[in-house]
Amino acid sequence: MLVALVSNPRVRRLVRETVGGLPREFWWLFVSTLVNKLGGFVVTFLSMYLTVNRGYSFSYAGLVASLFGLGAAIAALGAGVLADRIGRRPTLLVAQLGTAAATVVLGFVDGPVAIAVVAFLVGMFNNATRPATSAIIADLVPAEDRVRAYSLNYWAINIGFGVSAAVAGVIASHGYLTLFLLDALATLICALVIFIRIPETRPERPAASAKAAEEPAVGLGRVFRDGPFMTVVGLNLLLALIFQQGSTTLPIGMGDAGISSTQFGMVIGLNGLLIVVLQIPLTRWMEGRSRTAMLIASCLLTGWGFGLAALAGSSAWLFALSVAVWTVGEVLNAPTMMGLVAELAPTHARGRYQGVYSLSWSLASFLGPGVGGLVLQYAGPGALWSSCGVVGTVAALGHVALRRRTRAATAPRTGVADVPVGAEAEAEARKAPTGA
Repeated sequence: MLVALVSNPRVRRLVRETVGGLPREFWWLFVSTLVNKLGGFVVTFLSMYLTVNRGYSFSYAGLVASLFGLGAAIAALGAGVLADRIGRRPTLLVAQLGTAAATVVLGFVDGPVAIAVVAFLVGMFNNATRPATSAIIADLVPAEDRVRAYSLNYWAINIGFGVSAAVAGVIASHGYLTLFLLDALATLICALVIFIRIPETRPERPAASAKAAEEPAVGLGRVFRDGPFMTVVGLNLLLALIFQQGSTTLPIGMGDAGISSTQFGMVIGLNGLLIVVLQIPLTRWMEGRSRTAMLIASCLLTGWGFGLAALAGSSAWLFALSVAVWTVGEVLNAPTMMGLVAELAPTHARGRYQGVYSLSWSLASFLGPGVGGLVLQYAGPGALWSSCGVVGTVAALGHVALRRRTRAATAPRTGVADVPVGAEAEAEARKAPTGA
């Protein structure tokens, strides 16, 4: 039956259209990402480790997660600049080696202050990989294939996440230290693959040419003054604040409701499993459809998917339903947003633009756990999950307003806001030379 399926012309065409035509270096990056996320245990289980295993309060777990996010926020800007200045590859290697070392230390360190400091370092090194990885994909892959490439890379992330979450729940029931050591080992293997197989991809700026004059250097200040781009970043921050609850307050709330670490691992692993199953077909379905419509739908599904957790009580099945709904929102959002950011970024400032975009996720990981932990502790889970629904609705309305504003605008650059998914090449051709 498997042989017949593989030999089916329609199946072969589907596979070719999904994975064909991408550079070999992209697939090595795919492999390194998959290996890294297969061992990505610590971030998912950090809150449960601190509250259930170490006996710290909900608010302290939120504080540690916030410090993790603060480190990530600092890294987002710094790594984006480094990726443009010294190169994607060295930035990525330093970040991965630093992550591995800090993760091992976090597994052994004791005391609330020491744990908080090391968690900050883990967040900083861990997030420094994001701008460089995204910039490598934008450098390697033609504009018309970028949404597909980002979708495949996100697919690898979630294959690894789904497997690691399910396995980690079982491992954690026998002791958390192994999680930290295996996480560090997977990160080192990822660094080795990058070192051996991924070349430097940073575009070289001609020293003295007409193109160099047309594309002046873009500093961080110019990125922050880019109105359409920063609006996209702000709306993504709202959505990221919701997603952040999945790795911080959700495990705390489920643990407090009597859900075991093994059950939590299976429930949160459903997120990765569904992305593995749905990412590719939904990405193909999204092609040619309104980008804004996809982003609006993703905000509503994400916000009210988390909102369903208010009805879960102590039922792992209802928590699983909540995860399933917001996962669909995640699938719709991720490749669409990443393709848009790559499109809006000038060629020689991709690291900086990806860094500022990553900053929205980092700020969410800084603000989200602290705010979410306080709401959970003092207002209860119902208020927290209902708030997620409200924030998702606000983000959706923001995309509606952005679409109306960009439709009324006459500048070529702002016209890309509602380009159909998969139409980046045409949109990129319309951009102003400076990407401003």
